[in-house]
Amino acid sequence: MAPGVIVRTAAGLVEGKAEEGVLAFLGVPYAAPPFGEHRFRAPAAVPSWAGVRQAVTRGAAAPQAAGEDIGLYAPDVFETGQDCLNLDVHTPSVHPGGLPVLVWIHGGAFAIGGNGAAWHQGHRFARDGVVCVAINYRLGFEGFLALDDAPLNRGVLDWLAALEWVCDNIEAFGGDPGNVTIAGQSAGGAAVATLLSMPRATGLFHRAIVMSGSATLVAGEQEARSYAKTLAARLGIEPTRSAFARLSPADLVAEQPPPLAGDSGGLAESVPIKPVVDGDLIPAVPLTALRGDVPLLVGCTSQEADVFVRRMVSDIDEASAQALVTHLGAHAVVRGVTAASPAELVGRAFTWHLFTRETRWIHEARPAYAYEFHWESPVESPVGGGRVGAVHNLDLPFVFDLLDAPGVERTAGPDAPRALAAEMHAAWVRFVRTGDPGWPLGHPKIFNGGS
Repeated sequence: MAPGVIVRTAAGLVEGKAEEGVLAFLGVPYAAPPFGEHRFRAPAAVPSWAGVRQAVTRGAAAPQAAGEDIGLYAPDVFETGQDCLNLDVHTPSVHPGGLPVLVWIHGGAFAIGGNGAAWHQGHRFARDGVVCVAINYRLGFEGFLALDDAPLNRGVLDWLAALEWVCDNIEAFGGDPGNVTIAGQSAGGAAVATLLSMPRATGLFHRAIVMSGSATLVAGEQEARSYAKTLAARLGIEPTRSAFARLSPADLVAEQPPPLAGDSGGLAESVPIKPVVDGDLIPAVPLTALRGDVPLLVGCTSQEADVFVRRMVSDIDEASAQALVTHLGAHAVVRGVTAASPAELVGRAFTWHLFTRETRWIHEARPAYAYEFHWESPVESPVGGGRVGAVHNLDLPFVFDLLDAPGVERTAGPDAPRALAAEMHAAWVRFVRTGDPGWPLGHPKIFNGGS
């Protein structure tokens, strides 16, 4: 396949490259850079360009704090910048073919991350006949701080702008705008659930996948505005667009709390920056307003938070562990955990509290294909907490068929089951194509690699 394929988008020509037998168009803008005159505003149209724009290097992710390499996952380093409203397209062919489309929204507690993460690259979906689009969007205060004279939910408006770009342009990349699946993991899964509840998103997608996500990860408007006013008072400025625009993006990032900075009240309380229920764009808590006419695939891993919590409470005693389990209402969950240390009981309780119950709330609220990822990595965590197990994010390289991606071996070990990756990837491809992953609706599929 020769490199240098050129495609016409609504804003101008872009030139992609060959990558693993498919075509990649990287860093394609779907909206204008959201800084300068566009800062803290709704996404603006991309200015058209003359000639051919090179789309062979990854675009900037949104400004964010540097990630910490904790010895798990891929050692991703994101190039950040102001021209961050861009997306990557991987496609098997740019010839008209009406191929199904998968739009991926990355996670990161709405504060970190990018579409360039090694564990969710789209070229293997393209290899199997799916046009994969992965988006960047505004994170942190740039995307979600509730300022008095700025639109709420700017990051959510970015999701909509990206989906509108797909609707208008994806045919030129071989895709079918009438067969679009949105998918995301962690905060990206919460983004998908939020879009499932939004009237303005109707018609922009036709299937949805929520991985380790939540349909309650939102703030009330009063709560969000109070948060912004408290922050402004601490900084000695007004909670307005013009006042915050005087801070550089880097200075504003430095003021953000870390992801998962809250207490044990639940996932929504633990994520300080998130979409806002405004009664308009987001009319209600998504769980109460999920569309029922869109085929949905939803699931999580069986030990999402275990290793992290075990590390934090490694010295906890039995009485304190039982008190935490009681506080979380998780006695029924830990009852089946045999020969467990107090730290292991607390880890399992938090996994249920933060992830498992959120997933079950979704597939109990409306018909859905459900799954659980149970394969446990035997690797010992390099930062403590015992074995990695079926940890948060571990299902990603299986779904994207990327067990050879950077960081997978150190997290999953050298013998991660390739048959399981093939099975999960094929199920996601089937769902994107047909709306049916291959098991009965309402009966959770367990992915465990045959172990």
